[in-house]
Amino acid sequence: MLRNLDKYDVVLASGSPRRRELLAGLGVRFRVEVRDDIEEVVPKGMLAMQVAEHLSRLKAQAYRPDGNQLIITADTIVIGPHGEVMGKPHDEADARAMLQMLSGATHSVVTGVTVHTAQRLQSFSAQTQVEFDTLSDEEIDYYIENYRPMDKAGAYGIQEWIGYIGVRGIQGSFYNVMGLPVQRLYTLLKTF
Repeated sequence: MLRNLDKYDVVLASGSPRRRELLAGLGVRFRVEVRDDIEEVVPKGMLAMQVAEHLSRLKAQAYRPDGNQLIITADTIVIGPHGEVMGKPHDEADARAMLQMLSGATHSVVTGVTVHTAQRLQSFSAQTQVEFDTLSDEEIDYYIENYRPMDKAGAYGIQEWIGYIGVRGIQGSFYNVMGLPVQRLYTLLKTF
């Protein structure tokens, strides 16, 4: 459907297997290119709701697309029940603390997306509210030991076991929680 993208060398600048799967699901032909030298700095005092979009723009601006490249970058954060920004856990203890904080509460997942060509750079963010049931310490430990969520914002993947047993409800895009709000991205890509 996105035949307008045929003129581009579409690059997904993300190592996330979930983002690759979701972008492929849109029928977009793309390749993956990941840079590890991008310093993800958040200005002091930035509102939590603005962080993911800011980081996706930083990532996009690290690339210099030539005439036919279209770069897609994204960043997902979890905003905890008390407004704290939760990125990826540093270790198992951090993952356990994050999941204990999310247990029995509602939190927000925000994904910022930027599409960058030589002529245009456009960003947006999407927010989804996720309500967790109360998780036992045994459930949290089982999830961490068996699913190793160290590469996931908020220390969980909604598409994994913890999502099956822990997510009581969501308001907004399920795919946003996975890391890429594909409906919003599709709508934006139609304009390029």
